Amino acid sequence: MNTELPQDISDFAAVAAKRLARLGGPPAALRAETDDGVRDAARTALDDLGAFELDVRSAPDDLLAAAVLCQAAGAVALPYPLVEELLAIDGARLTLVNPEAPRIDHGDLPGEWIAADVDGTRYHPQPASRTTAKLGPFLVPATLGAPDGTVPARDVNLHLVLGSWRILGALQQALQIVTEHVRARIQFGKPLADFQAVRFAVADAAVAMRGLYELAKYTICRPETLPVQVHSADALALRHKAADTARQVLRASHQLLGALGFCDESDISVLDRHTQPLIRLPLSAEALALRLIPDVRDGHLETLFSGPVSA
Repeated sequence: MNTELPQDISDFAAVAAKRLARLGGPPAALRAETDDGVRDAARTALDDLGAFELDVRSAPDDLLAAAVLCQAAGAVALPYPLVEELLAIDGARLTLVNPEAPRIDHGDLPGEWIAADVDGTRYHPQPASRTTAKLGPFLVPATLGAPDGTVPARDVNLHLVLGSWRILGALQQALQIVTEHVRARIQFGKPLADFQAVRFAVADAAVAMRGLYELAKYTICRPETLPVQVHSADALALRHKAADTARQVLRASHQLLGALGFCDESDISVLDRHTQPLIRLPLSAEALALRLIPDVRDGHLETLFSGPVSA
């Protein structure tokens, strides 16, 4: 079975990766923590790529382009709320929150916001000032008003899926950094890559990451004619897989880089800290797994052993 993306999407992905890399990669994201001009430059780069002209809700090709753009953004820890702006409603960025502890990534940026929980309940958030948290440097606490209608389930699903593509990009970059490190670092007279335990750790991370990539492509290409409950189960399953894979890949990355992996001189540290909001919000991996249980019981989650789901 051929799971390659269409050639025009692959070409766009290459262009997007090059344009976003020109911002400076993770070191630029680190500078953005104290220099708002970097976030302005990030938005300019997205404008150059035509990001905000993509119709992710109704054009399948545009949705695929948005997915690989999010993947490229994740690889450089792009300091901008790309997914939230791709899914803007009437000019207001759409963010997913946990109503029990609402926080918005990049919530301090100018502009209006709409918040929703994973059930689609809509809120009007009032972001506060940025904190100085190391994990998620751009997270902003928010106050939610009373529920105010609902957000379409498809928007919630797209948010979860596109956010998973950002996580994917960050993990692919982390794995590349670690692979280069273990090949170059000499220990006891030979490269770290020559040690069997190191090879096993890298291989396990690579297999997990490749599984996430295949699941991400499968989920983004699912037919729109399937019932919304199936798409919701797909989105939850992908986000759960992304969060679980992130935990495995980032743990292996820190172990293999040692103390260097926890220093901001290392791109791994920046990628990890800036990707944590996506990994932890709107719900933890454990909470996502619990939400999937009813979908398994009801048959909305397809597996190798499932019967066909009628369109």
